[in-house]
Formats: sequence, C-alpha cells, structure tokens
Amino acid sequence: MTPDPTTDRAADPTPLLVLDVVGLTPRLLDHMPHLKALGQSGSRAPLGTVLPAVTCAAQSTFLTGTLPSEHGIVGNGWYFRELGDVLLWRQHNGLVAGDKLWDAARRAHPGYTVANICWWYAMGADTDITVTPRPVYYADGRKEPDCYTRPPALHDELTEKFGTFPLFHFWGPGADLVSSRWIIDATRHINRTRHPDLTLCYLPHLDYDLQRFGPDDPRSLKAAADLDAALAPLLDDARAEGRTVVALSEYGITRVNRTVDINRALRRAGLLEVHTQDGMEYLDPMASRAFAVADHQIAHVYVRRPEDLDATRAALEGLPGIDQLLDDEGKKAHHLDHPRAGELVAVAEPDAWFTYYYWLDDEHAPDFAQLVEIHRKPGYDPVELFMDPLDPYVKVKAATALARKKLGMRYRMAVVPLDPSPIRGSHGRLPASDDDGPLLICSTPRAVGDRVAATDVKQLLLRLAGLG
Repeated sequence: MTPDPTTDRAADPTPLLVLDVVGLTPRLLDHMPHLKALGQSGSRAPLGTVLPAVTCAAQSTFLTGTLPSEHGIVGNGWYFRELGDVLLWRQHNGLVAGDKLWDAARRAHPGYTVANICWWYAMGADTDITVTPRPVYYADGRKEPDCYTRPPALHDELTEKFGTFPLFHFWGPGADLVSSRWIIDATRHINRTRHPDLTLCYLPHLDYDLQRFGPDDPRSLKAAADLDAALAPLLDDARAEGRTVVALSEYGITRVNRTVDINRALRRAGLLEVHTQDGMEYLDPMASRAFAVADHQIAHVYVRRPEDLDATRAALEGLPGIDQLLDDEGKKAHHLDHPRAGELVAVAEPDAWFTYYYWLDDEHAPDFAQLVEIHRKPGYDPVELFMDPLDPYVKVKAATALARKKLGMRYRMAVVPLDPSPIRGSHGRLPASDDDGPLLICSTPRAVGDRVAATDVKQLLLRLAGLG
C-alpha cells in the first residue's frame, strides 16, 4: 500500500517556539510593537503565576503543569538541609519532580525533539539540544565566560559563529542586551540547522533595567523596545518556518523603594549565628536557630527546632516591610507546602524586598559580598547589577581586574556596593493587577481564553503542537 503523504504530514506535530520574555507585562507590551502585533493577529491573555513568582518556580510549573508543592522548586534556591548549605541557581533538572512537557509530547509522538536554549534546570534534562550558561572555573580560581551545550560539538559551532557566550552581559553590572542577542542568534541557528519540534528560548533582558530603575523609568521602556527590535528576525524566521509562537512571562516587576533586612532582625534576636574567618563573618546555617533565604520579595525562614518558632515569629512580626508570615496553613493555601520550604515563608509588602545581609557592620562583610557571586551568597542579591557609586576607584579596580584577566592571571572584580537602596524594581509576590502581571501571547487566533493558569501552560503547548 502506498503511503498517503497528506496523512503523514497531518501526523507531524506543529513546530513551536516558546519565548520566555522575563518581566513582560501588558504595560510594557505597548512599547514592543512586534510582540504586540503578534498578540493582535493571534491571541493573548493574562497568565497566572505561582508564589514565589520567580524564574525557577514559575518555569518548573509551566513545564510540569504542577505547583511548587508538587514539583519541589520553592524558589531560585533554598536551604539543603541534608547538606547544611544554602544553594541558589542549581542547574540539574533532576531537582524538578514530575512529568515534563517533553515526556508527555514523546508519549503522544515518539521521536519528538526539543531544544532548550537557556531555560533553567537545563543540565541533565532529557532534551535533544541544550544551551545554558556555564562559566569555566579554572583550578587557579579564575572564572571565565562560557556555556554548556548538548550535544558537545554544538559548543564550538555556536562559539565560532557568535563568539563566546557573553556571561558578563547575562548578569552583573554589565548585564545588557548583548546576552539576549546572543541567545536569539543561537536560537535562530539551531532552528535553521536542527529543526526541533519544540524550541524553548529564555530572554532575560527586561530583568535588568526594570530592577535597576523600576518599570516606569524611560530606560526600562527603552529596554523593552530594544528587546522587541532584537526579536524581530526570530519572529520572522518562525513565521517562515511555520512555527507557532508562544511568548510568556514568569512575573511582572513592580516598583520598590525600601528593603527588609530580615536576617539582621533574626541575628539581633539571637536566632542567627555566624562564624568568623580573617575578620569576615559567614552565615552559619547549621548552628543558627533561625535564618532566612532571601529571594526577591519572598524569604524562606528556616527554623531548626519547633520550640524556636514562637521566638522567630516574634522577631519578624511587625518588622517594617513584611506583609505576611505564612505558617503551615498559609504555605498550604499558596501551594508551598513542600519539605524544601522554610518553616515560615515571609512575603514582603508591595514596595519592599528582602536583602540577604546578615552582618551588622560592613567592616565584617565577607569578601564575596562585593563580587558578582551568585553561588556563594546565601540569598539573592540584585545589587550585583550595580557598580559601587561610593567607591571613587571602582572603575580603576574594574579595569585592573580586566587587565589581569586578559593576561590569564587571577583577578577579583570587587565592585558591587553594599548599599541596596538603588534597587527600584522587584518581584516575587502575586501581582495586584493584570496590568502588572505576566501574560501569554500566541500567534494562533483564539488559542487562549480570558485567562491562562500557570499550571495550564503545559497542556496548552501540547494542544498547540497537535498532541493534546
């Protein structure tokens, strides 16, 4: 019997391009004509998010269709009780529990291919193509920009065409459009040469100036326009390739103007302990009765013994900037009742965010406090987006460090301020309005209704691919 080519084509899944445009909101969309046109010719809807509304938790919900209480990603990091250590920005996909989008797609269509370009928890994922930031950590302590790819040969292919992955433009004082442009170029190349059925593409650019300056600042609005212009060729490619495009965001960034030094409050109450080396203080999570892992507008508060819960609550209740302290019932109500979560979860007021700072005197701050050091700090530090304005020699220090780097010598880029007050944007709370919350745009008309829940994204993508 001769195969029917029409039937064979109908059996093929519709190729998808899923863009995670970090921080995209309806307000910003007015400054992004290409994405706005995509929604006008297709469809768009407000997108629900999760608590905490942060990258790792939200992406894990999109890809599994479950909430943090099930997939286990309670933030961008947490206290690993079994290790006695706070770890943020881990990369192993094995940390995410549940049935992934690509698992479901392959059950419906064996051989379904997936490319993950810079979505989180990429390493160890059962995807066909992977690109994710991964510095080279040399034995002498140097850290150099690079990325991890799978298959391995893709690394040299992308580097030859587009240069080394621009890590210092992906995060830190130099974070800008250069990193998103590299990711866009890599995505276009992979789609043209590998033709994956599903391409996941992470675009971080809006995260930077919205946190630096706030969502209404002209520099932030320009960042939205610049990213939209950079996206245009990728959207053109997708149209020519017959790809359905979905653009979504994990959260909206709202204006903040004050900080909550939650760990300093716990230390003053005698609950948090430090140990000292070479005059520097380090958080001692194993010895502390209570401490917090700060993550934007959410902080997981880990309390070592049940009898210290009341003292911990007393230290934090009434602390300016804290809106809620979620106990077991509160965590359950917000689907954060997972063993990785803190015994309490603090939620900041709308105009506040949590620092990780635990020292009481800057003279005793650890040396990593003034570095871009996302893996050593026991909490998130958005101040890494700035160079210290109080240090008159900060640019000289940076230039000297770069000169040592070019000579292949060890260097320390100690330029990050210890003053958190410049930060003007944050996220993590559930949005107060749809205008300031995430949204989903699809190139297919009538693909979405009035609202999309974060847990429905997985099934929506399967349906758009013709597999659901």
